[in-house]
Amino acid sequence: MRTVAHIFQRKGRHNITITPDVTVLEALKIMSEKNIGSVIVVDDDGKYCGLATERDYARKVILLGRSSGATPVSEIMLEHLPRVTPEHTLEECMTIMTAHNIRYLPVFTGNDFYGVISVLDIVKETILAQQETIEQLQNYIHSTV
Repeated sequence: MRTVAHIFQRKGRHNITITPDVTVLEALKIMSEKNIGSVIVVDDDGKYCGLATERDYARKVILLGRSSGATPVSEIMLEHLPRVTPEHTLEECMTIMTAHNIRYLPVFTGNDFYGVISVLDIVKETILAQQETIEQLQNYIHSTV
């Protein structure tokens, strides 16, 4: 059974972080440059505070007529997302994401922030696992013929 740890083995732990005082516009520029849909918000000591996403921007800035250049991410970030560990299975993560209607999950080892996984990460890992199973079955079939 695939776990969150498998996702990080594949994609690595390249955490893109910003502080809560960064403007939404700057956060969006970073997301665009890195081709990502969220950034991790950490305090000045590097402690996890939350997550700022493109979805938050659309719903909490644009739709409310706020200024991207004047609004700090602290006013729109998600602060209380469910947390998972590297040992959580992909199925458990999908269940959590569906129940909370979210696309990202922060990952912790104990009280220490480890990284973030997305729905896309889970889909990619599931596809890889299925491809590996197909290859193993094909190899088994060809070895017994």
